[in-house]
Amino acid sequence: MSGLLVSVAEVAAHLGDSSWRIFDCRHDLKRPDYGSQAYARGHIPGAQFLNLDRDLSGAANGRNGRHPLPDVAVISGKLSACGVGPDTQVVAYDNEGGIFASRLWWLLRWLGHEKVAVMDGGLAGWKRAKLPLEEEQPNGAASVATARFAARPGCSPVTVGEVMATLGQAGSLVIDARSPERFRGENETLDPVGGHIPGAVNRFYFDNLDDDGCYFKPAGELRKEFTELLAGRDPRSVIQQCGSGVTACHNLLAMELAGLSGSALYAGSWSEWCADPARPVATGAG
Repeated sequence: MSGLLVSVAEVAAHLGDSSWRIFDCRHDLKRPDYGSQAYARGHIPGAQFLNLDRDLSGAANGRNGRHPLPDVAVISGKLSACGVGPDTQVVAYDNEGGIFASRLWWLLRWLGHEKVAVMDGGLAGWKRAKLPLEEEQPNGAASVATARFAARPGCSPVTVGEVMATLGQAGSLVIDARSPERFRGENETLDPVGGHIPGAVNRFYFDNLDDDGCYFKPAGELRKEFTELLAGRDPRSVIQQCGSGVTACHNLLAMELAGLSGSALYAGSWSEWCADPARPVATGAG
């Protein structure tokens, strides 16, 4: 296990391991109940479900983005109830190329928990390996032993003010993980304003995956692609953003896999940025 990704085979070998906790993070931005319904129909044995809106995000107020960061005490309590302690190996998976699993991966690192990985291939990879699924739901069941999760200082997100301060600075780079159409300001269906942060460059998160959209590309290939995008900039000067701080975590994970460590998440992302009409907006490809 790389510490960032874990294989389907490794997860299968640890089913029932009390030192591991597996989380199903499936979600659909346009169908909020999809994940829990899909989980009920079948999931990796022993996996618990975490919902992007209810568990992995805080309360949105119309100014802080669609998926603001959760309250530290609230998510710490949730993780404790799910049996995550200081030495627990956490594994996250989804069926959407890893975008929602990556959100949990980043949140754990933000909370100072380093033993967290995304299952490469997700549920599609699990099914390809013809491994079993179960319908039993351990969430809240007596079979899940609780633990004490204590948040510690981890990786820090950047604020909208810090992003504003980088505008026009050649040494910094904002990478937008949304689709090219949404980056250009076309066919925007999730946020009230189309476009992107001036000076940002587009790296669609899907480009981190193989041709089938299932597994992450090899680290060397990711390194080559991101190095070209950085154009000599320090990876630590990179700010990752997307629509609401979710798919940006996928690009952040991909850069870590590539050995280009240290980029930061702008959690509010475009949905926070465009909520204030005083903030500048760019459209088109550049």
